[in-house]
Amino acid sequence: MLQQLTAHADPETAGWALDAFRSALNGEPRAQLLPAVRAVLAEAGPELAAATLATVHTAGFAWLPDSGARKLALLSDSGTGLSSAASAIPPAEEDPWGAFALFVALSRHRLPELPTRTLARLLPWIPLGIVDDLIDAQVLGPAHEPWQYRTDESESLYLKARLVPHQVTDDQAGEIQWLEKLHRDAFLAGEDLQPPHGELYDLLGRAADGDTSALKDLEQLLPRDLVLRIRRIQGGALTGTWDRDIVDDRGLWRLIFALWEPKAAVNPARSPLHALMALRQAYDLICSGDLQHAASQIGKLVAFEAAEPAHLAEVFNFRAYLLLLEEKLDAAVVALSRIREIHPRAAANLALIERRRAVPRNDRRPASNPYLDLGLPHASPMWETQYRDLRREFARDVDMSARLNRAMKSIREAEQEEDWSDCFVLPLDTDLFRLPEEIPVSLVPPLTPLGRRTAADSPADLELVRQRAIADLLPSLLNAPRRPDHHHRTTE
Repeated sequence: MLQQLTAHADPETAGWALDAFRSALNGEPRAQLLPAVRAVLAEAGPELAAATLATVHTAGFAWLPDSGARKLALLSDSGTGLSSAASAIPPAEEDPWGAFALFVALSRHRLPELPTRTLARLLPWIPLGIVDDLIDAQVLGPAHEPWQYRTDESESLYLKARLVPHQVTDDQAGEIQWLEKLHRDAFLAGEDLQPPHGELYDLLGRAADGDTSALKDLEQLLPRDLVLRIRRIQGGALTGTWDRDIVDDRGLWRLIFALWEPKAAVNPARSPLHALMALRQAYDLICSGDLQHAASQIGKLVAFEAAEPAHLAEVFNFRAYLLLLEEKLDAAVVALSRIREIHPRAAANLALIERRRAVPRNDRRPASNPYLDLGLPHASPMWETQYRDLRREFARDVDMSARLNRAMKSIREAEQEEDWSDCFVLPLDTDLFRLPEEIPVSLVPPLTPLGRRTAADSPADLELVRQRAIADLLPSLLNAPRRPDHHHRTTE
């Protein structure tokens, strides 16, 4: 032991200690031996101090007072006596780093018994794994701000992510590779994540796009409260009724529209979501040729006095179109006259009906818009594909085939002449019918603290604490050995 200490002593600052070691090695120990040991170990660090004091214990040297000797015995025997017997926690001046108190708590697997007053002494030096142990044992929480004690920036950020995740910025999350937060924030920001198929944000993105097939798998990844929210959304689709918190999340509208198949005319006054559904429902019924139900839906829309001007223009344009199909041209003129100042295409539709009124009834061309007869918006470039698909679908339906052929001929004639003035334009503004492309924020799980990244109950971490606790006994090293005839220790 003395030879090892000699190798660590600095000749310039501890020459006297070297002299004391050499004298002892020559068989003539001086009175300065123990102070020399204490002085060299104070500069050497806890690892050598612990190894040296463990040797003191093993050799039976009476170099410590009784209290120190008892502690050294417990610590040197790997704490075997601590697991069954309670040990008094020493005051701060006898446990400057809190190492002995921590070693007691760790050895007994009773971290909650660790006095919180020791935390400020422990946090600057204990291994990160033990900080995690303290967090898991709920001894350490956000109020203690353990990140303030760590000099390693990555450790500091790690602890903030574990305890106060909302205080971690995206840049800081990137520094510690906290992918869960980065992916969550990117999804909420609407960035194109392209996550692997079947992962949380893939399923959330598909649900936001109205893919109802993703819901079952999504429930497996969401917390219970969000699973119940999905089921409330699904249940509401049966009646067209949802709580306000669901309707207010516009990111859910595509999913709701995919689930909801109204059985009757929708009341647009119930919410903005219902107003949009009513508008789209009226348009879809017109395109499908179900004019009776379309008229019923349009009637609900006309009665909705709080509609925005752009929506009102679409509603009266719908109404005018149905009147046109019934050849009720005067009433159609009245409807369009209300909105010709709102949208320029309404004025073009009004002019079409005015021209039609001037033509004898038997000489008038078909009133319907041929694109709408194919179930497409006016002037859709996809009409030929749609026409072929519908012809195959209704190959045996004579009336439908005739209607489709009539629409095809009208469109080709308009394209050849580059004149669509005889086509009643519907809708006036397709953007009004688009569903929101927002994030379903109310389905995104809350940010959870970063999971533990260190090993629990690490023997290496416990050994480091043990070394520090043994090294803390160094100041109590006596200036001279206890007299063996007055003080002895019993060995078994």
